[in-house]
Amino acid sequence: MANFSKWLGAGLGWTFAGPIGGILGFVLGSFVDEFSESDLMDLNKKSGGQQSTQSGDFEISLLVLAAIVIKSDGSVDKRELDFVRSSFIGMYGKERANHAFKLFKGIIQNNKISTRQVCLQINRHMNHASRLQLLHFLFGVAKSDGMVTEKELNKINTIAGYLNINQYDFNSIKAMFYNEVDSSYKILEIDKTASDQEIKAAYRKMVKKYHPDKLRNLGEEHVKGGEEKFRQVQKAYEHIQKERGL
Repeated sequence: MANFSKWLGAGLGWTFAGPIGGILGFVLGSFVDEFSESDLMDLNKKSGGQQSTQSGDFEISLLVLAAIVIKSDGSVDKRELDFVRSSFIGMYGKERANHAFKLFKGIIQNNKISTRQVCLQINRHMNHASRLQLLHFLFGVAKSDGMVTEKELNKINTIAGYLNINQYDFNSIKAMFYNEVDSSYKILEIDKTASDQEIKAAYRKMVKKYHPDKLRNLGEEHVKGGEEKFRQVQKAYEHIQKERGL
């Protein structure tokens, strides 16, 4: 249990406050018998009451929002759980992922999570690039069982709204998970009627927006995770170039 305590206390700041802190308290009190309320307070002290987003804050935010999306269609699909676990192993390594997934199983059991309150807390502390990365992860979770259901899509759209992610950014990330005729244009946040110059300008804009370096404050594990969005932008631009003979 000491290792679990050490993991949870490292790199966590603002997640111990507000609704997310309440969720952690519920999970620790219900599923981790060795933890007491005083233990949680000690962990909060270790975090130093940080207001800037740390790697651990982002990690817990991923778990909470993933749980909300997974339960949105009324069932918990093993393929979606496996996606969360494998993604965390890829980002954090097996030991840290095991700790995170132990916490995640507890979060899944909590039926009193307020999507709005959780998102408002995240929005207060997390920058735009990090919130876009959260959204990308949620689409990955929803698509991991083969398709994004209408209920999952609506829930992710609601989350995006609470996170102050505009519809252009939402549609851009959504298009990365749909194989549609105009997906490449949507990823670049531009219409098919755009001129070649407008497409080039849009590509440069999206490269800056989705550049993995914007996630460097969260740690190298998240820079790696952000590379997928960056590759999708490049792939979309290359597809349009080939289509137009640029």
